[in-house]
Amino acid sequence: MVKKLINIIILLPIAIVLIVLSVANRQSVTMAFNPFQPSDSVLSVSAPFFIYLFAALILGMIIGSAATWWKQGKHRKKARQTAREAARWQSEAGTQRRRAEELAEQAVVPASSH
Repeated sequence: MVKKLINIIILLPIAIVLIVLSVANRQSVTMAFNPFQPSDSVLSVSAPFFIYLFAALILGMIIGSAATWWKQGKHRKKARQTAREAARWQSEAGTQRRRAEELAEQAVVPASSH
């Protein structure tokens, strides 16, 4: 319930801002990809300005996420190595525990037969 409330508190203002940006920037803008001849219609795209804003926002989020993921790769690698090592030590502890139980049973059996 708290998580849902926090999502509403955070996402509702963001949604309102995005809607206001969309309404305020709906005029058509032409983006030219040919810097030497901007009037070339082959290398240009016309769209409402908010589309470019949203595309830049999404592209920035993707690039930022990729950079963060790339930068934290050493930490994920260390976590995987630590998890493998922990699993190995737990397996070793289980093996030693079983061995100790077997030795304890062997020690108890001869003592009771006397």
